[in-house]
Amino acid sequence: MPRLVFLVQNRLGSVHGGLLATVVDMGGSLALASKGLFATGVSTDINISYISGAKQNEIISVDARCDKLGKTLAFTSVEMTCNGKLVALGRHNKFVAQAYSHPENEIGKK
Repeated sequence: MPRLVFLVQNRLGSVHGGLLATVVDMGGSLALASKGLFATGVSTDINISYISGAKQNEIISVDARCDKLGKTLAFTSVEMTCNGKLVALGRHNKFVAQAYSHPENEIGKK
């Protein structure tokens, strides 16, 4: 599971929500790339729920999953934890129909 040490904090000294949202965006795309897509499509929906904070120099663990990879849409989820507590949950949905035709995809190759 990848880990993130952050240097971006809000005025309360906790990890900035924008950084966590970026992790959801990138994590969803990387979850699709792990399935063999070089081109990972375009976002159709992204959301994040902030559960608790993490202080600077704490390590945030990231678990990004591809929940479903369909012909047209893909659905991913990203969970971030710190010291055993849930920090944020995100979902990232992508339009992938045109991404399947990219020549550098590994998916579909024999």
